[in-house]
Amino acid sequence: MSLRIAVALAATIGAGALLSTTAEARPSIVGFRGDYSPGTIVVRTNERRLYLVVEPGKAVAYPVGVGRAGKQWAGTTRIDGKYTNPAWSPPAEVKRDKPSMPNVIPGGSPRNPMGVAAMTLAGGEYAIHGTNAPGSIGGFVSYGCIRMLNADITDLYQRVSIGTTVVVTR
Repeated sequence: MSLRIAVALAATIGAGALLSTTAEARPSIVGFRGDYSPGTIVVRTNERRLYLVVEPGKAVAYPVGVGRAGKQWAGTTRIDGKYTNPAWSPPAEVKRDKPSMPNVIPGGSPRNPMGVAAMTLAGGEYAIHGTNAPGSIGGFVSYGCIRMLNADITDLYQRVSIGTTVVVTR
């Protein structure tokens, strides 16, 4: 989904470490084709996979949920923020589609679509984030954000920093 991190809860972000989840992250190292520098995140929308390039020809692979038809995008950006248990404010498009949705869903709420962590992407209202709906992983489900299992976003969050390059392909 598109998102805006709620400014009102910014004080809860930053100093705290991610809470561990009941499932352990089990990322796998896979062969990877593409001319990307180590440390680059590559999202292949058509595969519904996110790859973190670790060395030429190898990447950590994670299953993801991606934008549904008409909500997908492609391009190169970077991570411009990292947040644990972020609050979420639905953008206008989401509110238009779901007018009964509250203006802010607090971080940590089971109704919050951001899960345990989010990394915002420069240049828009998109993020790579966890989810409280694990059944959505592997589908075309969002308004443009990249959804990960909470254990996987926890793992990725610890591996990358603000400024990391993110390449999204269709």
